[in-house]
Amino acid sequence: MVDLKPVDFSHGRLVISDNKRYLVHEDGTPFFYFADTAWQLFHRLTREEINHYFQNRGKKGFTVIQAVILAELDGLETPNRYGITPLHNNNPLTPNETWFEWVDEVVAMAREHGLYIALVPTWGDKVDKKWGTGPEIFTTENAYEYGKYLGNRYKETPNIIWMNGGDRSADGKNFALWDALARGIKSEDQQHLMTFHPQGERSSSEWFHQSDWCDFNIFQTSHSQTDYGIYERLLVKDYQLNPIKPCMDAEPRYEDIPIGFNPENGWFDDSDVRQSLYWSLFSGGFGYTYGCNSIWQFYEEGRTPMCDARRNWQEALDLPGSFAIKYARALLESFDYLSRVPDQGFIVSPNNDNKEKVVATRGVDYALIYIPTGKETVVSLDKMNTTKQIQLSWFQPCTGIRKPIKITEAKGNFTARPATRGKGNDWVLILEEVS
Repeated sequence: MVDLKPVDFSHGRLVISDNKRYLVHEDGTPFFYFADTAWQLFHRLTREEINHYFQNRGKKGFTVIQAVILAELDGLETPNRYGITPLHNNNPLTPNETWFEWVDEVVAMAREHGLYIALVPTWGDKVDKKWGTGPEIFTTENAYEYGKYLGNRYKETPNIIWMNGGDRSADGKNFALWDALARGIKSEDQQHLMTFHPQGERSSSEWFHQSDWCDFNIFQTSHSQTDYGIYERLLVKDYQLNPIKPCMDAEPRYEDIPIGFNPENGWFDDSDVRQSLYWSLFSGGFGYTYGCNSIWQFYEEGRTPMCDARRNWQEALDLPGSFAIKYARALLESFDYLSRVPDQGFIVSPNNDNKEKVVATRGVDYALIYIPTGKETVVSLDKMNTTKQIQLSWFQPCTGIRKPIKITEAKGNFTARPATRGKGNDWVLILEEVS
């Protein structure tokens, strides 16, 4: 059994690590950002349902819940389960105190479960309607004031991470609005980290990498791409930027969503979740966000299914992809976390097929090689040049089971032959120094 501890807030607030690649607590304790996507949390659930949801996610090793104050699905006009809407007259300058007391309560519940809330001030349709419900209610002036209100209200709340944006670009007029909202929050709250959630297949770095308020970059690989190319375009690029900032995928392919939003293409499943998870973590991502199509919207019978949601959210809580978070976190926690860097030099075999891309990461005394389809892979042992012997082991991402292979000399190559092959048969080869 994998037993992962909830977040211990006694380690202090979150800051950027000295090497600029990770998030840590003030006392230097690593923070493992493993999030779930719960955009409609405040809007659609009761406190009893939220408690059940938090319990489930905590047991699976999640540390962050991403949720929106002004939600996407008619979050201004349709009341929540207690008959409350967030603003008077849809005006950001006149927030409904009863609504924000509800947000306060939910954030406090999350803390009791050892969870951060990545708090999104508004979904993007309230800034730039595009495909959303809207209405557009923000100007640069009221965005700044709304930000000040939020920053002042939550500056002493320990379990907050600010996530500006909401599935939109910052092109054109949007830039000034998103920037004003961020600056408004930061004018009152310098205690919490902040980032920006962009629209699909884009990154916060496009607009805000040089902005003082953007502490780390997140990108959205979204729900259409099926190979490693999207990570080359977004993650590998962000990892190489200067100044260095932590970066990660905050909205990858959701479990149980149609590929490309079209059921005729098939559906992303747990193997697709694991693939995006390890491609991301082993290519430089400091954390990862899981998503499930039924859960982000908290779909249940009687509601309009978005993106072809096909099961009740409570049934979806235990889809197999969600367990992958627990196993991945346990694997990474068993090694030195802050020294981990991507290093594709371990892979000797031809590795040009982005659908079967093998990726490698290493730390101070270990290396991890992810083989997404179990194909035979030749790995360099010479790269482990600080030791004479290596313990080789297999780790199975779908079960969390680790099995030793052998101890061997740290020289030459090793031909890794996973026990199974094909889609859904992913493996991690572990190389550990033997003291």
